[in-house]
Amino acid sequence: MKTISILGSGWLGLPLTQHFILKGCHVKASTTSKSRLSELRHINAEPFIIDIDQLTGNILDFLQADILIINIPSKNIDGFLRLAEEVERSTIRNVVFISSTSVYKNSNKTISESDDQDNTLNQLISIEKTLKNNSNLKTTIVRFGGLIGYNRNPGNFFKKSTVISNPDSFVNLIHQDDCIEIISQIVKQEIWGETFNCCADTHPTKREFYTQAIKSVGGTVPQFSQSETKSYKIISNQKVKEFLNYEFLHPDLLKIKIKGDECSPK
Repeated sequence: MKTISILGSGWLGLPLTQHFILKGCHVKASTTSKSRLSELRHINAEPFIIDIDQLTGNILDFLQADILIINIPSKNIDGFLRLAEEVERSTIRNVVFISSTSVYKNSNKTISESDDQDNTLNQLISIEKTLKNNSNLKTTIVRFGGLIGYNRNPGNFFKKSTVISNPDSFVNLIHQDDCIEIISQIVKQEIWGETFNCCADTHPTKREFYTQAIKSVGGTVPQFSQSETKSYKIISNQKVKEFLNYEFLHPDLLKIKIKGDECSPK
């Protein structure tokens, strides 16, 4: 039985934990809240309290695994340096780090993984390099676009008074179902040492996408900035599709039916 440690069991980490348990894996899942330990036990995960800002002795038990999936919002570079040192002392040699396409600047073009920007001021890039440059680990970086699905309904992203800026730029989003399946395929196919950009096939404009999303939850048509400036980036997902032979479950953002607090395919 494969043992997978998942650092972070929130919006993505909890269903990811459930997914791997259903696949027959032993999953160690972390939280920073004692109140969530029983929730993790309930789904048959082995729960741990782990805070990257204050790593304690139980990190050694948590890291006794085959694979580590890091899925936390922290950008504490010193914390990640300490974590990498602890991982080196463990049985783990393969890591999946969940990053974001926010590492790319708006350059008014389609962006692939080869367009990495040497921006050392970007904390996520620094953390990625900390993990990828560790010769004792094989780390795959997964850069997700904006996350949607289930209780992340894009129709609820904006308050009524919000004016949406740069309305004719393009969105780069991905459904939770695809996030989970892509990570699962990386583990299954043992694709290590790579970097993948992951978002849906389509890139409607903010104006088009959010108008539809907000109307779908009974909201009024949002206000959009009147600026003619158009600053954007379009994230290419070709590499992940080719490497994993992956077909997106939700390829077309405008064909995702949004109802209440859930996103599901039409």
